[in-house]
Amino acid sequence: MGRSYDSIDDRMAEWVQSQPVFFVGTAPLAEDGHVNVSPKGNRGELAVLDERRVAYLEQTGSGVETIAHLRENGRIVMMWCAFDGPARIIRFHGRARAVVPGEDGWDGLASAFRSRGGDPDGIGVRSAIVMDVERVADSCGYGVPLMNFRAHRPAMDNWARGKGPDGIAAYQSKNNARSIDGLAGLAD
Repeated sequence: MGRSYDSIDDRMAEWVQSQPVFFVGTAPLAEDGHVNVSPKGNRGELAVLDERRVAYLEQTGSGVETIAHLRENGRIVMMWCAFDGPARIIRFHGRARAVVPGEDGWDGLASAFRSRGGDPDGIGVRSAIVMDVERVADSCGYGVPLMNFRAHRPAMDNWARGKGPDGIAAYQSKNNARSIDGLAGLAD
């Protein structure tokens, strides 16, 4: 049922970029470390950069597991499920890194997100996760339920605007410095 592909073709790129939600999985190297899976809303915040690279905007959140795991070992998987239309699951496996606003490469990434309708200048944006895709595969998705998408929640944007730039910086300093396993997140 499942197949592997040599790269991300145009059709697959358009499909993954059109999905309103996707999932990101990472894990630390430690046996007793916590595996992390995060759902991500997609309001133009996902961009297929080429046939082997994909990036998404990461918002400030309660934890910093993805960034911490990537800093430690770089391993990542991204997954999309068809919640309407034909059943389908696509997974990208590979290595990734976080690029924070102002770092080398940020301007090019910001342009890619803007071209998709994303807001890389949003107050809650803390990084772009850039993935070098090593494996592209799909599977049937027959077990994924059919669901109707209504809208993206405004809560994250409202929360970030309410905190303001200084409040976001203070929040990140307090809550995003280290992962739940003590790995460096936004802290050095």
